[in-house]
Amino acid sequence: MTQDDLRRALARSRAPRYTSYPPANRFGPAIGPADTAEWLARVPAGDAVSLYVHLPFCRRLCWFCACRTQGTRSEGPLIRYLDHLETEIALVRASLPDGVGVSQLHLGGGTPTLLSPALLTRLGEMLRAFPIAEAREVSVEIDPCEFGPERLEALLSMGLTRGSLGVQDFDPVVQRAIGRFQDFEVTQRAMRLLREAGIGSVNMDLLFGLPHQSPAKLGATVDQVLDLGPDRIALYGYAHVPWMARRQNLICEQHLPDAEERLDLEALARERLTGAGYVAIGIDHYALPGDSMANAARAGTLRRNFQGYTTDTARVLIGMGASAISRYPEGYAQNVAATGAWQEMLGRESLPTARGFRLGPEERAIGAIIEGLMCEGAADIDAQCRAQGLDPAPILARAQRVLKDLPGAAVEDQGRIRLASFAYARPIAAGIEDLSTSETMFSRAV
Repeated sequence: MTQDDLRRALARSRAPRYTSYPPANRFGPAIGPADTAEWLARVPAGDAVSLYVHLPFCRRLCWFCACRTQGTRSEGPLIRYLDHLETEIALVRASLPDGVGVSQLHLGGGTPTLLSPALLTRLGEMLRAFPIAEAREVSVEIDPCEFGPERLEALLSMGLTRGSLGVQDFDPVVQRAIGRFQDFEVTQRAMRLLREAGIGSVNMDLLFGLPHQSPAKLGATVDQVLDLGPDRIALYGYAHVPWMARRQNLICEQHLPDAEERLDLEALARERLTGAGYVAIGIDHYALPGDSMANAARAGTLRRNFQGYTTDTARVLIGMGASAISRYPEGYAQNVAATGAWQEMLGRESLPTARGFRLGPEERAIGAIIEGLMCEGAADIDAQCRAQGLDPAPILARAQRVLKDLPGAAVEDQGRIRLASFAYARPIAAGIEDLSTSETMFSRAV
């Protein structure tokens, strides 16, 4: 297989994003509130957990987004949501042993900054049921169009240490094609507010593969982002999955770049970012050399969870809010997705778990192998299998089969795989999981 053949195979392949293993589409109803309560109670008293709070509301619904979100123009739904979130916080806290700390807190959505300053202050007070003052990192997803000094002050009182600004693309033609309107000046103002407040870590999200996106347009956006000087940049490939996110039907498919054009766009952005001094991390992140994520990548302590790459090493991630996912040593638990149903369960004083997955030895081994490929570009199949009491031969055979189909993508030696490039992490992981990388239910691997 020539390099051109390998490139074309990569362009055609589809695979999960592997923010968990197994991926969330394999979760089922066998896991419920009783399991979550049991797993919470098993957290050792001296441990620190990571907290994620999902706030699914947006003023506008961007067409490209596949997240669990809903629109609102009034404050009433936000107040009702916080009322029920307060109940969930109390139920979770009551299930945890005393003495459990917090390593990181992340507010995601949706648009957390859609909450008014008063509601953000209330949320911070609610979260004091946990020792968030001990958290090494408090990060918030910020919509620059829903941000100002008063909201910033409320977030600072919560302990904000890192802001994440959504950009996607600054080109107005691309923005109109995805239902998003956010000019450079609005983003620049948000960045200035964060820096003037002493926030030393700012992330920006970019997307390639959007409608009408060209190398010139994406290159201009990357240059504008570099002018703003964020500490981290996430460069995601747009996942066009209208069968999962119906709002994406508003995007005209004929205006999307084809598979090989997507590869060109990703390569252009990568070259601009690394040329500007950013360190490439995993499949889609970049960080300045002194950033904690770059340090974790060098030290081999980088992790991957539902927020993507993280420096958090907590064994337990507790997700709260509609559709939020928690990770425990025993398995995964996801809250009911629909806001109304989530509120109804909490109205009955029930933990709102609707589905999940209980991990067995094989899932633990494959999960560790995939995380190694995604974070370090390498994995020891033999060691991970034997740590779980498994014969490595079946999993190693699947790995060897996918490497035979993608010659040059990685090398295998005595049960250890090393990638030639992180670009091959997802299709090789899918092969180890024994998935077809042409399955249309998944997004493109690049």
